[in-house]
Amino acid sequence: MKDQSSNKVVLSEEDFRLLSALTENVSAQGHKQEGTLTYEIARATVLPESKMPSDVVRLGARVKVKDVDSNREMQFSIVLPQFADVKQQKISVLTPMGSALIGLSVGDRIAWKMPAGIRNLEVLEANFEPELES
Repeated sequence: MKDQSSNKVVLSEEDFRLLSALTENVSAQGHKQEGTLTYEIARATVLPESKMPSDVVRLGARVKVKDVDSNREMQFSIVLPQFADVKQQKISVLTPMGSALIGLSVGDRIAWKMPAGIRNLEVLEANFEPELES
C-alpha cells in the first residue's frame, strides 16, 4: 500500500478556489497537519480544467471506494457542504471521507482518521459529473 504522503493530490483551479475559500478560517497550523483538508489543499497540484485527468476525485465526482480492511465498497458523490444529501449519496467535502479522497486518483490508497478510527481506503472509480455540484 502506498504511503498517503506519496499520493499526488490534483485539483482543478475551480476546486482549489472553492476549497481554499471553505478552509480560509482554519489556522495556519492546519497547513502543517497531515490528515486535514487544509494540508491536502496546500500540497495539491492545481491544473486548468482542460488539463484535469479524468480519473481524479473532485467536487461533483461520482466516486467508488473500497474499505481495504472490510472489503466493503461504497459509492457517493463529493459535493460542497450546501449540496450534501445522504439520501442522494452526496457527501460534503468537509466530512472526513470527503477530505480524505479529494484530489486522489483511481488506484490510490490512503489511511485516514475517521470518527470510528483509521480507515484504509482505495479509490476504485472517479467519474466527474459537473451537474452534481448544484
